[in-house]
Amino acid sequence: MKERIAWHVNGFLVLLLSFVMLAGSIASFVAGGSETNPNGWLITLGIILIILFIVALTSLTIVQPNEAKVLTFFGRYMGTVLDSGIWLVVPFTSKSKVSLKVRNFNSQTLKVNDAEGNPVEIAAVVVFKVVDTAKAKFDVDNYEKFVEIQSETAIRHIAAQYPYDTYADDQRHSLRGNADEVASELMAELQNRLVVAGVEIIETRLTHLAYAPEIASAMLQRQQASAIVSARQIIVEGAVGMVDMALTRLAEKGIELDSERRASMVNNLMVSIVSDRAATPVINTGTLYS
Repeated sequence: MKERIAWHVNGFLVLLLSFVMLAGSIASFVAGGSETNPNGWLITLGIILIILFIVALTSLTIVQPNEAKVLTFFGRYMGTVLDSGIWLVVPFTSKSKVSLKVRNFNSQTLKVNDAEGNPVEIAAVVVFKVVDTAKAKFDVDNYEKFVEIQSETAIRHIAAQYPYDTYADDQRHSLRGNADEVASELMAELQNRLVVAGVEIIETRLTHLAYAPEIASAMLQRQQASAIVSARQIIVEGAVGMVDMALTRLAEKGIELDSERRASMVNNLMVSIVSDRAATPVINTGTLYS
């Protein structure tokens, strides 16, 4: 099924003529039904005018902005009227309204397993509109319900392809770190799923993403441990550079240290720099060797 434009012309003139026919039929019945001088021709004319009035009314349809009317004539698809206004169409057609407005669908919070098998909670918003009224009306039972079911199915499928989060040695995309890429892939998959319903996906965005409550605490501890390790690596690298710079500056000043004093100095500097607490100075009243 493919959308096509139905035959339609401006209906204001027909609306005016229909009221004229109604008035003429009433006048014909009154004049022809006189008890003193009945006239069969006037009664017949009144019947014809009332029939034409009914046919004219079935031929008129009003289309609101951002709305379409799908016309069917005894089960046959006749076309779609997309222009807003009052129109004259084929008589005795059934006229179904289809909204062309942009709409949002907020999915429920779904619990799925990510690529590593961890249970996560995820939800998304889908922005869509109807672009083919014939497909939306005849190719699926209820296109709005179809969008809801297919959206939740696509969200589950996409969430299962990515881990919730990645770490320094993992170069894969993740749900938390690559939300834009995940949303783009979700949009592409949804568009492929919903083309049969004549629906265009405008935008998709993740609105909720979290570990499931049963593992949230453990995963938080893992993230904190990973952050501490990463921070310690940076601190150690900086401390080694500072110690090397100190030894180099001492050598440039002509201050020579033997290997044991150098080792002691390196140890003291590393402890004071790397420690997460303030260093406590100790005054040595003796010598290094006594």
